[in-house]
Amino acid sequence: MTLTREISPDARKDIEKFEEQLALYLAGDLDAEVFRVFRLNNGIYGQRQQGHNQMVRVKVPYGALTAEQLEVLATIADTYSRGWGHITTRQNIQFHFVQLERIPDVLRELASVGLTTREACGDTVRNVTGCHLAGACPFEVLDISPWAEAAYRHFLRSPIAQRLPRKFKINFSGCATDCGQAMFNDVGVVAVSRPRDDGTVEPGFRVFVAGGLGANPHPAQALEDFTSREDLLATIESVLRVFDHHGNRDNKLRARMKWLVDTLGIDEVRTRVFKERRFLLASATWPGGLPDVVLERSDAPAGVSTAIDATPVGTPVTLRLSRDGDPYQGWETANVVRGAAKGTVSAYAFARLGDITTDQFRALAAIQRDFDAEVRVTNRQNLVFRDLSEDQLHDLHRRLEAIDMAEPGAELARDVVACPGADTCNLAVTQSRGLADDIGRALEAAGLADVGGVRVNISGCTNSCGQHHISDIGFCGVERRAHGRSAPGYQMLLGGHVGQTQIEFGEKALRLPAKNVATAVVTLVERFAGERTAGETFPAWITRSGGARAIGTELAHLDVFPTPDDGPEFYVDFDETGPYAAEVGASECAT
Repeated sequence: MTLTREISPDARKDIEKFEEQLALYLAGDLDAEVFRVFRLNNGIYGQRQQGHNQMVRVKVPYGALTAEQLEVLATIADTYSRGWGHITTRQNIQFHFVQLERIPDVLRELASVGLTTREACGDTVRNVTGCHLAGACPFEVLDISPWAEAAYRHFLRSPIAQRLPRKFKINFSGCATDCGQAMFNDVGVVAVSRPRDDGTVEPGFRVFVAGGLGANPHPAQALEDFTSREDLLATIESVLRVFDHHGNRDNKLRARMKWLVDTLGIDEVRTRVFKERRFLLASATWPGGLPDVVLERSDAPAGVSTAIDATPVGTPVTLRLSRDGDPYQGWETANVVRGAAKGTVSAYAFARLGDITTDQFRALAAIQRDFDAEVRVTNRQNLVFRDLSEDQLHDLHRRLEAIDMAEPGAELARDVVACPGADTCNLAVTQSRGLADDIGRALEAAGLADVGGVRVNISGCTNSCGQHHISDIGFCGVERRAHGRSAPGYQMLLGGHVGQTQIEFGEKALRLPAKNVATAVVTLVERFAGERTAGETFPAWITRSGGARAIGTELAHLDVFPTPDDGPEFYVDFDETGPYAAEVGASECAT
């Protein structure tokens, strides 16, 4: 391995320490549990395959990647993993089956281009996420990109962010549309504005706290009506300090910020946060005022306009593409977003199941350089090219077609999101990736993959890494019993939604055999496409149709297991060859 790029002193110290502790562990001179915690805090955790197989989680703050970084990710996929990487719902890139002894080399490759795995796992401040269209959005109040960068820099390696009661997640959205999904994070920041006395408008933020998914989802609650730009980072640090001081350190299952609010009440949590913020000036970590990176890059919005003709153009909720139309036209209609005020042009590249191969990583890097564009990964496991011009779109589509990333998939039914599931995760009970692939094939075969306004998310267990709670159609893996045998199954939830600083968690409809899930999805999407009125959302259609339980009753005929002799495939999970068994290991990094 030859590295020609400079590694920062802080990253070099991290890597050297990892090498030292790894050598002690391999020699039997470091307690396994101590090394496990150390390893997790460095973004490395074990797989269900055990041995020295590791998953490496690479932080990508607010999804921003450079061409050089994409090329290094290709090298890691090809040299250390299995030829591809996986985009997560929190804008990380994960690589699996990396051998423990090779982790220091991987860390050096990443550090050489400014990437890190530090605090991507463990009881730390995790990757700071944000709108993938920030700075190019037609609706935004502020460009949250430099703010997310400032928060990332402030908490990375911070002494107060290392040994928390549990993990802590921070998210930024540039407007109330909340594409960044602030409403289910420990701290969710949404850019808003308020009128000044002189008649002008002051941009700032509304901070939400104590949201979370998992087995017991909680909506985030507003901390205060308005937080000034000068007070934002101090406010986030104050929330973190209250969590660190008062979070439950005796029971991991009730240690998240959401449980602290359940215990103390939101009013008491607010009181403690404001007290911390008032005196934070006395702390050496005080981050008050406007961060340097915000001053350097500017947080001015890219797409806001009050002009009558400045109508933003995005993906209509009622969109359904013609299957007989021109491929470019379908892609341009579904995957291109324009900010009319400033003329910004962005375009999605579709990554099936969130996977990117070595060749695709390198091709994406070449496209980014040739088009002088910016690239970000999205929380629906795709990528978006930004800072494009109209005359680049045809060429971009052609080059994405060449690498099988030009499907008109963003926001359409085919864009199925899934966690890694039982392929590698210790906690998963089902092969969620295999199900996602099955659903995608079924929708394509039924001519429904191009239906817009409906999202499908899948998690292999209750922890909601696939964010099934907030999807139009969500599935959570469960073990089923039928005819004296174990079988893979799923709980279906319907009507989940995040937006306009509101969140609705999907309601349970029914449980299904894994092999009947795709049929249920096709049935629902077909009904929605045929019955919805102009502009009607999927949750609104669910309500008009009687609600999740009523629709579940209509699908009850699919909740049937044939005998093992009549339907042996019902007792074997996707991508497996042997009989199904719900094998759950020790939790290391559940969401």
